[in-house]
Amino acid sequence: MAPGTAPGTAFTRAPPDRHHRAMSHELVAYLGVMDAGKSTLALQYHHSLGGKGVVYTSLDRGGEGVVSSRLGLSHEGKEVKPGFDIYDDLAEIRPPYVIVDEVQFLEAPKQINHLADAVDGLDLDVYAFGLKTDFLGRLFPAAQRLIELADRVEELPVRVNCWCGERGTHNARLRDGVMVFSGDLVEVGDMDSYTVLCRRHHRAGLA
Repeated sequence: MAPGTAPGTAFTRAPPDRHHRAMSHELVAYLGVMDAGKSTLALQYHHSLGGKGVVYTSLDRGGEGVVSSRLGLSHEGKEVKPGFDIYDDLAEIRPPYVIVDEVQFLEAPKQINHLADAVDGLDLDVYAFGLKTDFLGRLFPAAQRLIELADRVEELPVRVNCWCGERGTHNARLRDGVMVFSGDLVEVGDMDSYTVLCRRHHRAGLA
């Protein structure tokens, strides 16, 4: 680490030559609540950018190595598991761009650091899509690290309303229609056990 560099901010791989003036590339985060169209947007980006980039995913409800949306769209993706080195994988295949869906499930901070390193060291654009907070209203560790490192953080474009009509901002876990505040952080596939609430009703526990 260079003298005077704050912990956690140093480039974790060999940085590019300081005299190398590459075209500017970005790490862009698209974060929000459930049902806000993150996987659909990820697949739209992949299509619009030419369809030749690499698509990563983790713990998608459609199965391993699949990016699936509620609209019925799906695409093959590369499953990111704990310990997987995203930077090394990208350094080997050198895609024109990178799409990451379900970014909240990546290993933090390590795999999020890999994404930033790919932008800075491999001159790649990286677009990451995921949930911002868990069912307790707390930032997913990977989402937190992504916010810290991203060049831009955008809100997912689809508005999801709470039952009261206000904008939904928090994911809630339900059991028999009642909010619960315990259990494993990650439960994939059982989407009927979740809903989106506004801040007021999430804090009040009223689903």
